[in-house]
Amino acid sequence: HGLFGTLDNWQTLSRKFAESRMPVLVDQRNHGRSPHVDAHSYHLMAEDLATFLSDHWMHAVDVLGHSMGGKTAMRYALSYPDRVRKLVVVDMAPRTYPGGHETILDAMASIRVGGGDSVTGAEELSRKEIDQQLAQRIPEASVRQFLLKNLRRERAGGYSWKLNLPILSRDYPRILEPVTGNPWTGEALFVRGGRSGYIKDEDWPQVVALFPNAQLATIKEAGHWVHAEQPEQLYQVVEDFLRS
Repeated sequence: HGLFGTLDNWQTLSRKFAESRMPVLVDQRNHGRSPHVDAHSYHLMAEDLATFLSDHWMHAVDVLGHSMGGKTAMRYALSYPDRVRKLVVVDMAPRTYPGGHETILDAMASIRVGGGDSVTGAEELSRKEIDQQLAQRIPEASVRQFLLKNLRRERAGGYSWKLNLPILSRDYPRILEPVTGNPWTGEALFVRGGRSGYIKDEDWPQVVALFPNAQLATIKEAGHWVHAEQPEQLYQVVEDFLRS
């Protein structure tokens, strides 16, 4: 999954993949139900994946990642070349990306989503009120609904963010960094959304420099969230690649 996402984003497609294989979904560090830790980088997320797979006796797997998860998947293949059978990267190139998520991080961090405050008299915010506060800085309803999936209801009242916002804000520049290393010669599939600018034509030389056996598929009617916008097309493209 990508930045602000969780493994839940892939539940629908995982049910399809489960018809012919065993999908395993993973929350990356500082996201979802995985631990909050005081560092965030692709090297560390690849190490997390290596540890998880080793602990579960999975030593040769097909790896699929979207956006930030795509760079984690690339980093894992470059670091552990013998432990990846096939690599699928959804709408992400290995290049450096410009920022653009700072407003979202700041907006989420500025909202007191916890329970009421007996000292100040502040009342517990409802989910609707949290959405209304986010809307002051994030006008796109679809983006807000995606972000609100990160709310966790607390037993003591109020909510908390599943995301480790302080660390993600501090280490955000590292999320934008490129993926580098010695080439991985296994079979790789890069899937881009036709209405997304995350994998441009001019990115392809950098892709094949690291992944010389890469192929590119474009799903024309999809933006960056390919798996949410065109799940059936993405499933078919990936399944055909894994079966070939």
